[in-house]
Amino acid sequence: MALTRRAVWVAAAGLVPVLLLPSVGTVVTWAALVAVLCALDVALAASPRQIAVRRRVPASVRLGTTTSSELVLTNRSRRRLRALVRDAWPPSMLVDAATGLRRTAAASTRHTVDLPAGESARVRTPLLPTRRGDRHAGEVTLRSFGPLGLAARQASLPVPGRVRVLPEFAARRHLPSRLARLREMDGRAAVQVRGEGTEFDSLREYVDGDDVRSIDWRATARRGDVVVRTWRPERDRRVVVVLDTGRTSAARIEASDGGASAGGTRIEASIEAVLLLAALADRAGDRVQVLAYDRTLRGRVAGASGPRLLPALAETLSGVEPALLETDWHGLVGQVRSRVSQRALVVLLTSLDPSAVESGLLPVIDQLTATHQVVVAAVADGEVAALRAGRDGVAEVYDAAAAARGELERAAVAAVLRQRGAEVVEALPDDLAPQLADSYLALKAAGRL
Repeated sequence: MALTRRAVWVAAAGLVPVLLLPSVGTVVTWAALVAVLCALDVALAASPRQIAVRRRVPASVRLGTTTSSELVLTNRSRRRLRALVRDAWPPSMLVDAATGLRRTAAASTRHTVDLPAGESARVRTPLLPTRRGDRHAGEVTLRSFGPLGLAARQASLPVPGRVRVLPEFAARRHLPSRLARLREMDGRAAVQVRGEGTEFDSLREYVDGDDVRSIDWRATARRGDVVVRTWRPERDRRVVVVLDTGRTSAARIEASDGGASAGGTRIEASIEAVLLLAALADRAGDRVQVLAYDRTLRGRVAGASGPRLLPALAETLSGVEPALLETDWHGLVGQVRSRVSQRALVVLLTSLDPSAVESGLLPVIDQLTATHQVVVAAVADGEVAALRAGRDGVAEVYDAAAAARGELERAAVAAVLRQRGAEVVEALPDDLAPQLADSYLALKAAGRL
């Protein structure tokens, strides 16, 4: 039984007879009267366990997209239902229905229902997910009030519900511009690309600035004019994207401009880069495979292409979370080598933390660069860049010095990786995805895939 404020006020009204007739009997009599009224009110309230509750929720929703949970309540009792219904969801799913802003008090999960016997009603709880993964609904709590409004009967009913929150893919806005560059490289626009390791496209006359290695001497002899070959990027290449889900991927990072990725984790920005690169490589005709790995394989997408690729990636990556342990780089290399034997583009989305790279990635990078074209992509922390600019006080100067020292160490690690044959891309959270896509296009244009 739950008491309401009205019961408290009725009990407080007993001060009047107590002041008029001050005695123990007056107090006991008034208390008994209040208790009887509350018991009668509870007895007349509809039983919450005779209320049938069904839940309707979407199977999946993208991160940051508003949706709702719908409850259908059917009053199977013989009494009128006057109830407060609470639809419990994790805090990362809740939003104020009126303003669209997040509410820590979760006021939007409570609904007032007045339902005659035998009828049904619907209540909707607005949801705005801010974390990826499967989000499960809690119990539905019904507090059924009596006609006097003094007390209520309460029960919590298990009503299962699950929403899979998919990655946002905010980097999708960079895809059209990269596809335009890809069309130029493919020869569907005016620009033709020349370089070693690309597929032959056509012959044309030599102009100043052309690489003399592109001259086709046989065609030149036949025509009497200097003729060069033009090339287009090769298709059907293999692209293996490895998402490091070890402890470094759990670090919180800031965007220096306070952008959309401000306050997120490193793995969130890495997932955005994975989605953009995979979409671009698939449109380029390459075969894409994505692995999420730390010490075990957390997720894998292979064999999907075209319109099936992005949904498969979103479904798989939605449940990938950082593991608070060191990445097994020997095992990671073994995963790559067991899945691709011929030359491929291997993209490692990890951290350039010097201690982690020196003890983990550096000892095994040669095993990858000997066979594959390797790109190491890392998310830079905008807060570190902001600390470097601080000069207002002694403490800020020390912070700036520490930030500069850390940046020099990461630059040294990147230089060693480049010496070992790997390309290195480090960018702020909102810039990593487009810069990694640009690096892929540059490698493809140069015929290095």
